[in-house]
Amino acid sequence: MTARKYLPTLSELIDRLSIAQLKEVFIKDHKKEYAEEISDIIYDIQLHLEENNVKLNADTVRAVVVLSQMNLHIWHNESNYRNGIKDGNDLELTHGLNGIRNTAKNKIQEIVGGRKDYKIDCLAADFKDWEISW
Repeated sequence: MTARKYLPTLSELIDRLSIAQLKEVFIKDHKKEYAEEISDIIYDIQLHLEENNVKLNADTVRAVVVLSQMNLHIWHNESNYRNGIKDGNDLELTHGLNGIRNTAKNKIQEIVGGRKDYKIDCLAADFKDWEISW
């Protein structure tokens, strides 16, 4: 068997960690399972950092914060929408925030190297209040 060719990038692992962290907090019935998933993701992130001799900098930290913030806003927006709270909850907003989320992931990849996601428009231009000062 040959080595795998398509592994998650560092930004994908960080994104998944951010989402699993939200699930651990908000889906209390499965807190233990999400804690185990978080542990596995952290293990893989550490391996990635060591194997690729990645040196994080302040720009990387900022991109991680933006990525996590977008995931939280998307979580709340979709959660409210599913619960029938339509005021201020717009699925177009979720798409716009997803574009910002993808941009943050690309910023991480620019710093550490690796694949990027080139579909970042996702209506982000329609939400100027959410524009990030990269």
